[in-house]
Amino acid sequence: MPYFWLAILGWITYLILKRSVPPLKGQQLWLLWLVMMSPSLLWIGWTMTNPSEPIPPLLVFGSFMVCSFLYLLMLRNWRGELPSEQGARSGEAAAGEGASNAAKAAAALQASRSDRPKPKPPLTNDEEALLRQCFAWNTFFINKVEYRLQAVVCQGQLRTEPEQAYQAIKENVEGKFGDRFLVLLQEDFQGKPFFALVPNPQASPKLRKLFTTHYRFGLAALLLLLTLFTTALIGTGLAGVPIESIADLSNSPEILLKGLPYALPLLLILGIHESGHFFAARHYRLKTTLPYFIPVPYFLGTFGAFIQIRSPMPNRKVLFDVGVAGPLAGLVVALPLMFWGIVHSEVVPVQPESSFLNFEALNPRISILMTLLGRLLLGSALTENSALQLHPVAIAGYLGLMVTALNLMPIGQLDGGHMVHAMFGQKGGAIIGQVTRVLVICLAFLQRDLWIWAFMLLLIPAMDEPALNDVSELDDRRDGLGLATLVILLLIILPVPPGLANWLL
Repeated sequence: MPYFWLAILGWITYLILKRSVPPLKGQQLWLLWLVMMSPSLLWIGWTMTNPSEPIPPLLVFGSFMVCSFLYLLMLRNWRGELPSEQGARSGEAAAGEGASNAAKAAAALQASRSDRPKPKPPLTNDEEALLRQCFAWNTFFINKVEYRLQAVVCQGQLRTEPEQAYQAIKENVEGKFGDRFLVLLQEDFQGKPFFALVPNPQASPKLRKLFTTHYRFGLAALLLLLTLFTTALIGTGLAGVPIESIADLSNSPEILLKGLPYALPLLLILGIHESGHFFAARHYRLKTTLPYFIPVPYFLGTFGAFIQIRSPMPNRKVLFDVGVAGPLAGLVVALPLMFWGIVHSEVVPVQPESSFLNFEALNPRISILMTLLGRLLLGSALTENSALQLHPVAIAGYLGLMVTALNLMPIGQLDGGHMVHAMFGQKGGAIIGQVTRVLVICLAFLQRDLWIWAFMLLLIPAMDEPALNDVSELDDRRDGLGLATLVILLLIILPVPPGLANWLL
């Protein structure tokens, strides 16, 4: 049975790699596949050589982190070897190529001039004259046009509201150049707005198919069914089914029903989370894929779900709405499940050593929110020396909270990174991301399980991709919602301070 699911997982991994990475050579593609499959191979090897012992958490997380780092490193190096037209990135990276180029153009404005020969200008003299006509003096008074490697940078003075200026100039450029360019409104390192024109990837017939939305319902359904099986398999163990019975699954498939109280709520939380992103993106007419689950036959049964957004973010408002929709939608489902699950959990003596994943005796004081929920629902039964033996539904809700907290970390292209970028700008969001890394490392000295999180966050770039209009700010309502969401993050990951613990317990 392990070999069968390993083969299925390998086949799915190969399909995802083949569709999601640039056109690599066969050997490179198979090396990437081997790196992605290595954690599962190591886990299965451990299980077969040590059938009576659980997989060490260090092996689970360590192999996953190391292989993720190797995957990103290999992919970055190989992408640099590809021709520009053939090296188009897929998914969200491909859709944000133009915005990323504008960020490079902003950095180029601060760099000293080099002695290398200048690249051939993307515009002729006549086309530059047409471009200057797109900038009205009372909207954006253009001073000069500079040519960068993959961008036409228009410097000048912004004389109206950023949103109005962007919309007017975007319409003018499209009227004179069609869909040849993406129009971006960015800020340089001194906070001065500038416009940039970058080649539109969708204007190339060879690359347009990357942005065409084809909902692969069959693939999404297959991954969902496989993840339902793997999570139900893990759920049977959490429900107390002996390992011998699980190993004899082919003769007693009905034991999987005992794993559904864990599997169904967990898939519901993860699915609703990604559906929040999906429907928010569709509301703003962004091209996106369906949510795809990631099944694994060990650990928690899944590594979550994901979608690929194949359109650049038009502005910071859309960036915020799409980013916050997933965590809020997931919380709407996770919290009621936590309420029900905690009520049906058992209070047990606390153990000297506990962790985030000790479901047999979870110390609620590792999280302010968990302590508040436990005290609210269990009352005086939860004392200072008590822990919770979580019901499978509570385990699913608890994992949903952990997934939400990880996604809300204000770093890079995580949901929280999108939010702080939208709230404070790209540079401000990057600074917050760096500070967050340091704070999580400090917190890891108190919560040892957070060392895994700290290592993961170090692998994520702190700088988020800019929106097309990255200057227009959010309204007060969205700023308030963003701050409230970050407070929820703190309630989930911060341990209970001694003073609050004495008052609650």
